[in-house]
Amino acid sequence: MRLILSSQSPRRRELLSSCGLSFEVIAPKVEEFRVRGESPSQMVLRLARMKADRVLSDLQDDSDCVVIAADTTVVAPGGKKVLEKPKDIADAARMIRLLQGRVHHVLTAYCILARTSGKTVAVKRVVKTAVEFRRLSGKEISAYAASGEGLDKAGAYGAQALGMILIRAVRGSYTNIVGLPVAELLEDLAPWIKVLPRI
Repeated sequence: MRLILSSQSPRRRELLSSCGLSFEVIAPKVEEFRVRGESPSQMVLRLARMKADRVLSDLQDDSDCVVIAADTTVVAPGGKKVLEKPKDIADAARMIRLLQGRVHHVLTAYCILARTSGKTVAVKRVVKTAVEFRRLSGKEISAYAASGEGLDKAGAYGAQALGMILIRAVRGSYTNIVGLPVAELLEDLAPWIKVLPRI
């Protein structure tokens, strides 16, 4: 079965590779935007489905395949405001100040489109992880923002690298924070893709 990751994210590629899966990457050509009035969960679900649909529709043949697409966002304390990628270092520092000493949530939605014998089955899921930041000094916030690590990430931080120093606790899937909830994804892929343990 041909497995395709519809993503430009190197972190998603790394997570899927670490599972021992063979796959190809096709970056989706879509314009990401928010729809007025939609919740953060609705937004990430819509964007994940849109990315998967685009790649599946662009394939030149009708062969059997499984397409995976995902979208991740950070929801600020309070549960309503979405923190997207920062515009610059100052914006990154603003976001870290907002998150420090508090609990926020990371939402990742993924969409699986499995096409077999000309029929397509869609599986969608949103996974939510609570992340608690420790209290940070102004110097720590400025130094992390200036590192540039968070400039290409929703919420202005990366949990898998230097950003680990910001985090006090994680409740839920850690890989979800990085960009792909691996355990949940593998459960939903099981009807089409077999994952063998590395022994």
